[in-house]
Amino acid sequence: MAANFEHYKIFYYVARYGSFTKAAELLYSNQPNITRIIRILETELDCKLMQRSNRGITLTEEGERLYRRVAVAFEQIELGEEEVRQSAALQDGSIVIGVSETALHLYLMEILRAFHENYPGVRLKIYNYSTPGAAKALKEGIIDLAVVTAADQKELEGVADHVVLVKSFYDVLIAGRRLESLSQKTNELKSLEAYSLISLERHTSSYDFYSHFYLQHGLTMQPDIEVATADLILPMVEKNLGIGFLPYELAAQALEEGRVVEIPLKESIPERLICMLYDTNRESGTAAKRFRDMVMKER
Repeated sequence: MAANFEHYKIFYYVARYGSFTKAAELLYSNQPNITRIIRILETELDCKLMQRSNRGITLTEEGERLYRRVAVAFEQIELGEEEVRQSAALQDGSIVIGVSETALHLYLMEILRAFHENYPGVRLKIYNYSTPGAAKALKEGIIDLAVVTAADQKELEGVADHVVLVKSFYDVLIAGRRLESLSQKTNELKSLEAYSLISLERHTSSYDFYSHFYLQHGLTMQPDIEVATADLILPMVEKNLGIGFLPYELAAQALEEGRVVEIPLKESIPERLICMLYDTNRESGTAAKRFRDMVMKER
């Protein structure tokens, strides 16, 4: 390319607005400098590009041919600049989030609502994963970040560059009104084996957590009913299909209204964690970074 980029930029503005004065104003330059650059460009291309008249600037045949090419390039640049500005201002963009069922209901739902209200132009893609599934999706670059449950942070070591604790919670064991007598005494875990147990399905962090909890006390967890999502446990317990472990926050209203009862346990149920996972070795958009900041702020 004989001429440099700035020469073509000046030519584009003069040709587009048909005025040396207007081009100088838009480019924060002056008319003599604009005139000088156009003459340099014409010398480098060895042709006349434009002519002045009382009616303003008129492009020659060569000038018209050059302008058609240059205009396409500069209009694409302007479009790209606008897209970048909108993305930086979060007027558009997208985030792909992997989240476990419990983490979604206990923590992430309100943050998603607030983010969507603040940045309605950003598209949110939410995928439901088990904790191991979310870690795998993050590693494969399918999602931008994950919010999942875990027994402790050590469980998540090595699955992502960053593992950030955002919330802790505890579970309660609940039963329907037919088993109200169980709420009036402290029960040993072993004594409850006679009752049907409702749990999340295998290969979820909740299933693994309680399987380990039972093993710690010399027992084997044997659910009679396995469900795909945590929000199915409460209505099944209400209908007296069995007993089930559920985060207190998800059971609180039903307990307060007397639709279910809490079964006191001799064995202490360990606290569980909700953690955010993300990698910094992968490029993340402005929207994903802003969402991470919001999650961190709400810890």
